[in-house]
Amino acid sequence: MGAVSQALVDFAKYVRQPAAPGIEVIETPRYRIVLQPDFPIPGPNSVAWVRCRPDEADALIDEVHAQVAPRHVPLMWTLDPETEPADFTDYLEARGIQPDPHGSTAAVMVLPIGAEIEGPAVAGLEMKDGLADAEAFRMSDAVNAEAFTSGTLDDDPARTEALERRRRNQLAAGDRRVILATIDGEPAGSAGMTLFPPAGATINGGAVRAKFRGRGIYRAMVAARLEMAREAGVEGGLAVWGGAMSAPILTRLGFETVDERRFYLDPSTA
Repeated sequence: MGAVSQALVDFAKYVRQPAAPGIEVIETPRYRIVLQPDFPIPGPNSVAWVRCRPDEADALIDEVHAQVAPRHVPLMWTLDPETEPADFTDYLEARGIQPDPHGSTAAVMVLPIGAEIEGPAVAGLEMKDGLADAEAFRMSDAVNAEAFTSGTLDDDPARTEALERRRRNQLAAGDRRVILATIDGEPAGSAGMTLFPPAGATINGGAVRAKFRGRGIYRAMVAARLEMAREAGVEGGLAVWGGAMSAPILTRLGFETVDERRFYLDPSTA
């Protein structure tokens, strides 16, 4: 495996989701909001890159709330080590905005494009295009819901319509990839990737259902996305936010930690 380049480190630390079909970006000198109304959970709806004076912090929070509240989505405050003021979390907590109970920190990790990850031989494993049709995307989304919330998704018509809009928007953007991993035809795992060639690619949403864990499916999905990034012209490598569960696995696969993020859950805008 080649050495991690400074260019890849900078990509991982500073990459920003651009506006795209279904994704609205509100960018100011003091903060950056990303909103996905058809994906109404914290994370896809977030505010980051907070940079302000201490005497502006409360007003900034009010301003962000005013921007997001009309969309009726919960918000995730995503804080990097360069957040200003350094004690911005104190201002959040004074408003009742607390660390995300599902995972308050993540390691920003990178893997050079020249790394070798051998996809394990998993009996019955098949990698499918999760964006191929509505059913494949629904199954991918259901895998994530079960893996991360220990629940299942209902068939609410409004949710189904929003899910299909998300799929079509991702296809229209052209830079998204979704893997649906199946074992003997049964959904077992899912994983996403956003391409930013030639600089790099961000991987996200790697999830494996509990009944299929321990077979190497997660590793196989990372290996598959690494190859997909190469085919798309990525020259830098992969970047990912590794949480408490995924970071140790990613480290074993050769990823290196280069930064960190902290997450504060804000349901007040929902």
